[in-house]
Amino acid sequence: MAHNHGHSHAHTDLKGKNLLVSIFLNIIITVSQVIGGLISGSLSLLSDALHNFSDVLSLIVSYVATALSKKEACTNKTFGYKRAEIIAAFVNAATLVIVAIILIKEAIERFMNPIAIESNLVIWLSLLGIAANGFSVLLLKKHADSNMNMKSAYLHLLTDMLASVAVLIGGLLMKFYQMYWVDPALTLAIALYLIFMGYDLLKESTRVLMLFTPSTIHVQQIVETINKIDPIKNVHHVHIWQLNEDEVHLEAHIDFLKDIKLSEFDVILDKIEDEVYHNFGINHVNIQPEFGKCDAKQIIVQD
Repeated sequence: MAHNHGHSHAHTDLKGKNLLVSIFLNIIITVSQVIGGLISGSLSLLSDALHNFSDVLSLIVSYVATALSKKEACTNKTFGYKRAEIIAAFVNAATLVIVAIILIKEAIERFMNPIAIESNLVIWLSLLGIAANGFSVLLLKKHADSNMNMKSAYLHLLTDMLASVAVLIGGLLMKFYQMYWVDPALTLAIALYLIFMGYDLLKESTRVLMLFTPSTIHVQQIVETINKIDPIKNVHHVHIWQLNEDEVHLEAHIDFLKDIKLSEFDVILDKIEDEVYHNFGINHVNIQPEFGKCDAKQIIVQD
């Protein structure tokens, strides 16, 4: 049924604990890789450290957003902090793209001025990154499919684990074949992958923040479904938006063929809620009933 407000605080608490563990592991990795990158002269290791530092910041943002999402609504915050996790997803996706641009710049400069790399340190620190980030990825994976905020944190950690794998391969090639050009090449590859992963999440979170209709919902189909309910004459002034991961809202004006009683409208409203929930996943419905009112009758009305 519509207006289902059930939430699992235990599930949210587990997300928070897993995020804290991931934050701690990434702080260790970042400090180790910065020191190792400076000693070895490896740009790919420093780039991985920069990415790890962005992970720490993004995980902190995700943790704060998760904590805020548990706060109750009040008179001056009627939706509470339900969009905190969407904002966190947007910030984290944006940082992925920004970090990628910085890495591309550094990789181009290193291509022009290649240097010898201390490969042994690169290899050992990349193994540390793979182990720690791999564990963090496993912690957050089960939450990533159902929560945009956790997905953003998961993507940060997954891309960093893959980056560490690439750095390990580069370290081995530099150790045994002196292929030092691999270092900036891997940095460039990591950067392009970050842009690829970050763009979709940035676009998705932007859609939610801009109150766009979810891409899986077709307004015309909803209007046609509601119009089939007797005695509805016309559905217009429709707004559909996603508040957060759990709530999709529908607001519309409905013309009736006759001047019905309020009790009759309640029965029709129940039918509308059932139809849009079961067919389109919309769980919050706000209908303005009208009879003989002279106003714009278009489905979409620009105020």
